[in-house]
Amino acid sequence: MSARRNGGGIWRGLVASACAAASTWSLCTLPAQAATLQISPVMVDISADANATGITLKNPGEKPLFGQVRVFRWDQANGEDTLTPTQDLVASPPLIQIAAHADQLVRLVRTAPGPNAAEQGYRVLIDELPEPDAAPTSGVTIRLRYSVPVFVEPAADGGQPRLSWHLSRDAQHWMLRVDNAGGKRAQIAAVQLIDHAGNAYPINKGLLGYALAGRERHWQVTLPDDVAQNGPLRVRAAVNSLPAEAAVAIE
Repeated sequence: MSARRNGGGIWRGLVASACAAASTWSLCTLPAQAATLQISPVMVDISADANATGITLKNPGEKPLFGQVRVFRWDQANGEDTLTPTQDLVASPPLIQIAAHADQLVRLVRTAPGPNAAEQGYRVLIDELPEPDAAPTSGVTIRLRYSVPVFVEPAADGGQPRLSWHLSRDAQHWMLRVDNAGGKRAQIAAVQLIDHAGNAYPINKGLLGYALAGRERHWQVTLPDDVAQNGPLRVRAAVNSLPAEAAVAIE
């Protein structure tokens, strides 16, 4: 087994506030290093010639933890993330029971190993499940979902991301679009726009998201109405944990 495992960022799904809805069961997508379950690594890179790798799930709590593990093909279309069930990469075991203060290794196995022409993205979703035969409880019960990005590298070096940044506005909102013409995904964080006068407009401090290889990703962002009136804009961001700066095209 030859795979490189990376400690990169994690995709945020539903925000934690959504979990406080007045229902008897709530589902929340959180970073893989948060809450009860501890996951290592938090991002996985599988080399082109590797057939399998693994992630370790740790239960630091005082009670057993139950869950299910599913794998989805991760792509982007129309500027949004898409997840499609797949058997190209499978998790074993798909159902987990982790005793208190214990670890569980989950293997990720490629069912059709071989060279890929382009980097492939997957998402491993880990859902907490109620304890079997547990008595129903009153009030709100929060079940957590964890999402781990997995990338299978192409046979030939895909190089680095090649990003172009675009800002547009409809009647109510600004939209930031990032096109990635490169052969490697771009993990984008700590984004701010800088105008000609040097004024900075922070968009986010943490992870914004990913622009996958050969794809585009859109984000609705909060900016002043007149942000584009002070001359050309530039963007500063962390791309794959490295500082980057580029021009922003106003559309």
